[in-house]
This record gives sequence, C-alpha cells and structure tokens, in this order.
Amino acid sequence: MQSKPLTTAVSIHKNNEVIPFRSTPLANMGSHGIRVIRRDGSTTSLNIGKIRDVVEWACEGKKVNSIALEAGLTTRLRDGITTREIQDNLINCALEMCSPEEPDWRYVAGRLHIWSLWKDTLVARGYQYGNYEKTVKTQVKKLLYDERILIYSEAELKEAGSWINSDWDIDYDYAGALLITSRYLLKNELPQEALLTCSLLLATVEEPANRLPWAKKFYQAIAQRKISLATPILANLRTPKGSLTSCFILSIDDSLESIFDEITNAARISKNGGGVGVNVSRIRATGSWVMGKANASGGIIPWIKLLNDTAIAVNQGGRRAGAVTIGVDIWHLDVPEFLEMQTENGDQRRKAYDVFPQLVITDEFMRRVINKAEWTLVDPYEVRNKLGIELAELWGEEFEEAYRLVEANLDQEILLYKKINARDLFKSIMRSQVETGMPYIAFKDTINRANPNKHDGYIPGVNLCTESFSNVTPDKTAHCCNLVSLNLANIDREEIESNCQIAVRILDNTIDITNPPFDNAKNHNDKYRTIGVGAMGLADWLAKRKLSYNNLSEISNLFEEIGYWCTYSSMELAKERGAYQAFLGSEWSQGKLIGAKPVAWFLNNAVQPQRWQQLATDIQRFGIRNSHITAIAPNTSSSLVQGCTASVLPVYSRFFYDKWAKGTVPIAPPFIEEAFWFYSENKNLEQQQVVKAIATMQEWIDTGISMELLFNLNEGVYFPEEPNRCLTAKDIFDTLVMAWELGCKAIYYIRTVQKDNFRESDDSCSSCAN
Repeated sequence: MQSKPLTTAVSIHKNNEVIPFRSTPLANMGSHGIRVIRRDGSTTSLNIGKIRDVVEWACEGKKVNSIALEAGLTTRLRDGITTREIQDNLINCALEMCSPEEPDWRYVAGRLHIWSLWKDTLVARGYQYGNYEKTVKTQVKKLLYDERILIYSEAELKEAGSWINSDWDIDYDYAGALLITSRYLLKNELPQEALLTCSLLLATVEEPANRLPWAKKFYQAIAQRKISLATPILANLRTPKGSLTSCFILSIDDSLESIFDEITNAARISKNGGGVGVNVSRIRATGSWVMGKANASGGIIPWIKLLNDTAIAVNQGGRRAGAVTIGVDIWHLDVPEFLEMQTENGDQRRKAYDVFPQLVITDEFMRRVINKAEWTLVDPYEVRNKLGIELAELWGEEFEEAYRLVEANLDQEILLYKKINARDLFKSIMRSQVETGMPYIAFKDTINRANPNKHDGYIPGVNLCTESFSNVTPDKTAHCCNLVSLNLANIDREEIESNCQIAVRILDNTIDITNPPFDNAKNHNDKYRTIGVGAMGLADWLAKRKLSYNNLSEISNLFEEIGYWCTYSSMELAKERGAYQAFLGSEWSQGKLIGAKPVAWFLNNAVQPQRWQQLATDIQRFGIRNSHITAIAPNTSSSLVQGCTASVLPVYSRFFYDKWAKGTVPIAPPFIEEAFWFYSENKNLEQQQVVKAIATMQEWIDTGISMELLFNLNEGVYFPEEPNRCLTAKDIFDTLVMAWELGCKAIYYIRTVQKDNFRESDDSCSSCAN
C-alpha cells in the first residue's frame, strides 16, 4: 500500500515558513530550561516546534489525530532528554494508541522509526539520500558490498541513484519498518539503497545495453512492494559471496560416506542461511544388518540426531539455529520411533528436538487408511538386498507393484517387518500434529505425477516449508531453489503480466550470480534451473474485492493468470538464453504444461484456453528456461515488510498484537478499514474451505504451496447452532484426507487454537475411523 507522497527525507521540516503556534499540548508546554542531547552528542534547547513538525509529518494522510500523539508525549519530556528518547517515546505513544478502531497509528509509528533511521544515517555518514555513487564506493571499500556492483560506471550509478524515491520508505507500518531495519539493512545503509543495490546486481547478467533498463524495472517493482525478494536474496545479495538460495533438499544413501557427506552439505547450507530438507528413507532400519551381523543397526534416529546437532552448531552465522526438516517414507520400519523422537519420554539419546519431521506418504497408504487396512513397515536394506528393490525411489504404480511383491515375501525373504493398521498409524500422526504441529506431510505420488522431469529421476520429499521440490539424486544433485513473491495486495489485474515477467527474470538471473554452497547444488542449478515465483496478500486481494475463500472461480482465474504469465515468461527467456539442460525428454518437451498436464486439460478448464495451446506449441519449439517456475512460500516475516497478509492463507485475525524481542507489535491487514468485514479470520474459518482454495490454486502452480491448517478446538466456533459442540478428531481426519483427495501436494504445520485437552470420545482420536 503506497501512501500519499510526503516531504522527502532530506527536508522534512517547513523551511523559511512561519508556523503558527497552535493551542495544542506541545504548544502550551513550557520548554524553558530543558536541554536536549542530539544524536551527535551536542546539546541544544528543546524546540517544541520541531517535535510538532515531526508529529504532523508522521500523521499526514492517515486517519489519526496528531494532537493525541502530542498529548501522549507531554509527561515524558525532561531536562537532558536525548532526541532518540523523544523519538522512541513518540513511537511508543503511537503504538499504545493503535487499535482495531484506529489501526493507522501503526503507520505513524513506522514513519517515526524510519525518521530515526534517516537521522542516525545523517549523523554517521554526513548525508542521507542523494549521493548513491558515494555510498556504493564506500560500502565496497568496507567490504560490505559485493564488488560486482562496480561493473557500473560512476555515471550509471549516479543515474540509478536518481530513481530513488525516499517516500517509499514511509509506506511501512511499524512491523515492516522494524523488520527491514533490523534484519536486512547493512551498517549505514538506507532502505532504498539496499533495494536499488540488489536490483543493480540482479541486472549484472544482462547485456551491457540492457542492464540499467532492467535494473530500473527490478527496482521499481521491488521498492513499490509489488515483488518481494526472499530473505536470502534481500539479506545476502549485496554482500560478498553471499548465498541467495532459499531451499535445499538432500537425499542420503545407505552408506557412511553418503551420510557424512550430506551432513557436511547440510552444515554448509546452514552456514549460508538456507533451509534444508533431508530424506533418510534409504538408510537401513533399527535391527537391520551391519557388516553381515544381524540386529546391529541403530536405524535412522542416530543419524537424525547428528543432523539435529549440526543444525544447532552451525547456526547461520549466529543469527538463528539451522533449519532442517527430516523426511522418511511411510513404509520405513522406523516410522513409529520417528514419530516419538520429539517426545519427552524414552531414551534421550534417541531424541531430536530441533529438527522438523516430515512423513512422505503414498496413495496406497492413504487408500488403506480410508479402508482401515493393514500396512507393512519394512527395512529398506533387506528389501534392497533380498529382492533387488530400492523402495525409496519408487512412486505410483511402480511402488504399488513392488510393495505388493514385498508383502508377498513376508516371512520368506523379508524377515524384518511390522504390520500395523494404517488407520491407527494415521491417528498417531494426527495426534502428534495436534500436540506439536508436526510432522509435515508430503504426498509423494501427487508430487511426482506433476514432476516435469520424470525422465530424469524422482522427487523424494519436500523442502523446509513444503512448497519447493524437484529431482534429487544422492551424492550427485541436491535440489536448490530461489524464491520471490508477487504481492497481490499491491498488484492490479493488468499488472500481473509485467510483474510475472520481471519476477521470472529476477530469479533466472539469481541462478547465474549465486554461489551454491556445495557442488551437488551447483549441479542441480545447472541441470534444472529451478525457480519459485510465489504469491502473498491473497487475503487482501479478496477483501479489496469483497470476496472470500469460497469464491473458488475468482481464485482460479487469478492463479490462471499468474501460472500462464510465469510459464510464458520462462519460455520467452528460453528463446533468449536457451532451455534448461534436462529439457529434452521432459513433460514440457512433450507438450504438457503446469503439473505435467496435457493441453486437453487446459482447453477444458482455462478461461482463455487457446493461449495455453499456443504456449504448449511454443515450448516444444523454443524450450523453457526453468524446469519448475512457481511455488508459494509461507512468507510469514517478509509479508510484514511487504505490508500484506502472509502467503495465500486467510489472515489469522483482523487485528492482534505479536510479541517480539523489542516489545509488542500491532499486526493488521493493510485494508482493515476499507474491507474489515471481508477479511476471513483463519482462527474461525472452517479449514475445508482453505483446503479447497489451496487445491484450486495448485492446479496453476507447478511446484507446491505451503499450506498451514489452523483448527480451533474451542466449543461453538464452527457450529454456532450447537454452542457446546467442538471440533473432533474425525473432523480433522476428514480435512486431511480431503487435502490428499483434492490434489494438495503437502501439508505444512497443523496449528490449533487453545483448548486444554484433545478429549478422547466417540468422535475423537480413538474412533476417528467411524
């Protein structure tokens, strides 16, 4: 959301103008004898007029009363107060007055925070905006900026600096302003300088004559918050040798060499701030054979514990603990212990509390869950050695045929196994999800059916946020993906085409300027050129149009536009730069489109079917630049910087306070006053609506969508006609099964709204089979 332009950072006061002294709290307050300490350490007399000017500036164009903010400050002024304290007091006053009735105070607080940043920067380096070429040279000299920025001449840097619009700094509310200054800015750097430098670096791979034109397009889209760069790009792109990749997936083979190689790779990823998924399904189970000795293997848990401790030790440069999700296929013999590895009871040496468990589930398992049939857990080592089958790399009909063969050989060739009722196992999964939010669920067959690169491997599981995945081969290729998101709150329908083209080009350029942390990641980049254009602010987009998550047709039409223009843009890049290495033999090369679906599907389901038919023809002729193009991440933090709701999920609440390290921060969607009643609050929304909406979007998104589900366990929320009725385990069970049936590819966190206990009853976990 862009505010009315205000006076720029360089001159926020009314120079050479007589300001009438109004009858306000500040105007009536005496300032005699009060000395103020400036940011540079000097002192001066308190000037009430300057404070009032700042207050008026911060409140301009917002639905707030500036006199109220002045009144809140009157009891806080004292002799020896610093200008920073005055500024902080004004911010705190604004935050205290923020409410659902007056939400704009959060923007006032954001402007005041930015004003403080401007003043600090002026004191530190002697100028604010207005000398970008000097800023670049200084930052390169201090080793804060990547010297590749110097590919631009001083004249080009000066021209680029003229694009800066400092008014874009004051579009942030307090949460966004606080995040961008604390998490993303380098020392003595201003927001627009950071965004412009990123844009210029992203354009360095363009032909010399096209660098500045593309850099300007990148900057304007990013600075106006129409496109959001993922955290690794925004945080690391400007720095020397920073890794830009958000998502990785590793697969470990059943050998010591592979295990320790991939643990080392996970450490490299964590060092550079990436999140990683690690699939351990090939590793032999507890009680398996080691060097010919029966019952010698400790199974997957000891190796998971090593990954857990690696995530803690290699803590992303001290910023936070590493983030690792561990995936295991649902047929693995160690699944029951895997589900218990984060509980407090049991052997603490076989616990791993700091990783994020993920179960990779097949269609056959889900069918047996529905039919209450038996499921067999087996050891991959024994199946591999006695039947010559590597279960981990199979999916769909091939897996089902192999699995039937395994079950036919129980007690003959296969001796190490356990039979369990599939419904009981699924109930254990559900119970863990309700209690801890995890495990994540990846629907392996759904994911691999939509894989455009079936000719070249398979997808073992999902990444840390469950939206990004592609082929992974142990010890050869590791999935890696760079992300951006379209901010639907700020993009009009006619802007989708241009912003999709910009987003795809940004990410393709990112592949060429990033430094993958290990060779297998570079091999994957070179071979598949996987990118992920996502979306955020769907709740805002719907609310502005007075729509809800029940408007599936409108949601489908929106994501058809996004899916088409992102795919089209990658095809256009292939004309210019060539197709990705593994294109020949792919589903794309066979005329299939998003989700490896035949053109006939698009002719029957698209609003504009003929353009899809032409696109399929063009891709077969020219190729496509990126094997995977769209993926919708959770965007929890970056959406606050963008001033929109996170990802494509409903807003948790129309207004709430979030506890951060620096205090309590008000959070609200950007159009809260204009469309208050059209924001569906997720905490009260029936989650099957969310599943249906995600499944609708998934038809047009070629990779995945981070789908959190939020179940309110309190009475009367979903059943107003039955005030004593609460959600049951069967309701949750039905929702999870629906997600699989409708073609959702994964389930991220399961969240619950407070309830003291998840009671066992005729409709609860003990009987959700009914």
